[in-house]
Amino acid sequence: MNKRIFQFGTSRFLQAHVDLFVHEARASGQDIGPITVVKSTRGGTRENRVAGFQNASGFPVRLRGAIAGQTVDTVTQVTSVTRAFDANRDWSVVKNIFAFETEIVVSNVGERGYEFEALADQRHITPQSFPAKLLSLLRHRHENGAAPLLILPCELVSNNGQVLRGILYDLGAMWKVSDRFKAWFAQDVMICDTLVDRIVSEAIEPVGAIGEPYGLWAIKREVGFVPPFHHPCISYTDDLEPYLRLKLHILNLGHTYLAQIWQDEKRRADETVRDILSDGSIKTRLMSLYRDEVIPGFSVHGMGDQAVAYVASTMERFENPFLNHRISDIAQNHAAKIERRVRDFISWSRAENETLKFPRLELLAASLG
Repeated sequence: MNKRIFQFGTSRFLQAHVDLFVHEARASGQDIGPITVVKSTRGGTRENRVAGFQNASGFPVRLRGAIAGQTVDTVTQVTSVTRAFDANRDWSVVKNIFAFETEIVVSNVGERGYEFEALADQRHITPQSFPAKLLSLLRHRHENGAAPLLILPCELVSNNGQVLRGILYDLGAMWKVSDRFKAWFAQDVMICDTLVDRIVSEAIEPVGAIGEPYGLWAIKREVGFVPPFHHPCISYTDDLEPYLRLKLHILNLGHTYLAQIWQDEKRRADETVRDILSDGSIKTRLMSLYRDEVIPGFSVHGMGDQAVAYVASTMERFENPFLNHRISDIAQNHAAKIERRVRDFISWSRAENETLKFPRLELLAASLG
């Protein structure tokens, strides 16, 4: 039987990442998928995507850019998604698919997706928040056979699997779930920490995406974990932290630094990462930030060489001539991003060497007040 996947989220990122990886693995003969996509948020602008996913011919994912100086420009018609539903409209159907037709769950629900209101969620037939929806679905699965489950969250949250498990445990306590459910959840529901990395800059309407060739899905192995499938962009590892630190404190930190410049200097509303770096003075500021503040922070953790290589790769990605990665998109939830990408980096670095100086990063962190 195929390892069927239940996907929370319709984002263009998931289309060019998980959905594409599963499509390519299926094309190579691996027993993985298909995917059922579930739109978890109420309303919004993504109603057309639910209908678009129903198209049997699939949707296009175009990867454009360079890897190690070699130009890449490919289009893949992704057919791994075979069904799509709106959780708020099709809740009873969604519950049964989750209970009886799912072996793997993936999610990508945005910067604030783990927030919930326990009492408000419990009052609704269809819970409003992602954690409450997931807990409700888990309870329904437990009541209908209690089959084991693998959950692979893709949110950019440090230790996302552990964090999500803790949230579900806390919410379950508020909802007074049974001891039998708690035992099943602890023993048979595996939630892995993961890290995702791919810039997906544009949507193709109604479904489809344009992204960069670089891609990574790093998944931390838990006790008893069996890889669900294999792909060149997937790394199964016992230690996720190096992957996380490089992405969060080089690529993502660089994005946030550029977003702050964009805001402070009131630059063009539709400016992209490539556009802003065409200003030589700004590129110089970013490169000196990496050289003088970021790489030294990695060096005290024995990751200096890795950081230097990742900075070079990051700049190649930032200057991708084919991607229109708008800084207005990057600047969303700016304060939360500064906290995770900048303040956490300063703390992480000074935990190893408290004398390190971060004048520009501390100025950026101070903008939060």
